Amino acid sequence: MAHRFRSLALVLIAAPALAQSGGNFRVEETGRSFYRLDDAVKSLGEGSGTITVAPGRYPDCAVFGGANITIRAAEPSTAIFEGGACDGKGTLVLRGLSATVDGLVFKGIRVPDRNGVGIRLEKGDLTVTRSTFIDSEQGILTNDDPQNNILVERSTFAGLGGCPGGMCSHSIYVGGAGTLTVDRVRFERGTGGHYLKSRAARTIVTNSSFDDSAGRETNYAIDLPNGSTGRIAGNVFVVGKNKENHSAIIAVAAESRVQPSAGLVVEGNDASIAPGAGYGTTFVADWSREPLKIGANKLGAGIKVTDSR
Repeated sequence: MAHRFRSLALVLIAAPALAQSGGNFRVEETGRSFYRLDDAVKSLGEGSGTITVAPGRYPDCAVFGGANITIRAAEPSTAIFEGGACDGKGTLVLRGLSATVDGLVFKGIRVPDRNGVGIRLEKGDLTVTRSTFIDSEQGILTNDDPQNNILVERSTFAGLGGCPGGMCSHSIYVGGAGTLTVDRVRFERGTGGHYLKSRAARTIVTNSSFDDSAGRETNYAIDLPNGSTGRIAGNVFVVGKNKENHSAIIAVAAESRVQPSAGLVVEGNDASIAPGAGYGTTFVADWSREPLKIGANKLGAGIKVTDSR
């Protein structure tokens, strides 16, 4: 009998340790799992690591200030972060050397300054792939850092943006980065602002779609407010009928000419206006007055190629 009690005691003592090894956020390098994303991130300290997220819905958020981090869903689109915002900014606030986000869903993120985002990049490089940003104030927002290289691919941005009180948010808003690359990304159902606003010195947007047919109070599909070089090619644009600003699809240097735009390539795109819009638009509105390389694009009725402002 005493032996049975000793065995039971050992099981009871061991139980808390087993429970602590559970959790849906697993650090691959150590094998440790955590119940909170922020605890998993903090366990990396100033170092690097990969965190795999099990399927589920999470109100979590985290701030990372170490070296390199990867946060990925065990199965794409099954790890849903809903509503969580750290530092009054966003679900992931990134201040490290680099970050990769793979297969996550960010939904319903709102903060008091109406600029809630799935990812707030304050420092370092960023790669986002196979991820979804939906029904929030903003999808991705970055600080100014001319050393940044940002890649967004195979992802979706829907139900984002707005200009309450004149403070606009956008589906993607990249500050003064070195390079922004967007490839095979779908933008749709915007709720204000621009679908893609980039102050990067070089902006590459390819093989993506900007479907504004169900948008409301939206502005440009692509805004390069300070000017930018790069390439916009192989994309499909649909101009919606409920826009706040329907003057242009792509805008270059609308705010300033602090960066060169000469040589910006715009070719191989397909643009049309949704039925019932009742207005025309300009494909590329150019304030830079520099020699852009606007090649062959398929433009629907009511869309003129370009004008200089």
